Amino acid sequence: MAKVKLGDFEVTLNGELPDVGSKLPDFLLADGDLKNVSLEQFKGKRLVLNIFPSMSTPVCSASAVKFNTLASQFENTVILCISRDLGFSHKQFCLNHNINDVIFLSDMRNEDFANEYGVLHTNGKFQGLLARSVLVTDSDHKIIYSQLVDQTGHEPDYDKVVEVLTS
Repeated sequence: MAKVKLGDFEVTLNGELPDVGSKLPDFLLADGDLKNVSLEQFKGKRLVLNIFPSMSTPVCSASAVKFNTLASQFENTVILCISRDLGFSHKQFCLNHNINDVIFLSDMRNEDFANEYGVLHTNGKFQGLLARSVLVTDSDHKIIYSQLVDQTGHEPDYDKVVEVLTS
């Protein structure tokens, strides 16, 4: 089981992120209109999964805004911002922050995503929320980069994501 920090508190996750080189596990998530979205819908596209606890926190919202800014730099790439927030909230956040270049998805349907990806906080204040992490895939959805942010209050390493997508 992976561990991260929330302030000084150690949080245990329910597993480990999928390994680099492995195929991205399928998922069933909900979009802003509560329509089901699966991995199949992004066939042939490179993906960036920006996984985070809740867009209602400053760091999570900052990462969504930053990835939205970066999105236009990458060809044949879709950036997915994934949390357990309801799709309605995601939609409102996008309107409020003029976000149009990333896709927000909610892990509200079941716990399959959290379990398959090993990113569920099992204890602490954010118990039941997703751990801040980033996965990048090639166009066949093979994972080419993985980052579990060790301190929940920190943003992901954007430079590494850019480097992977531009090399």
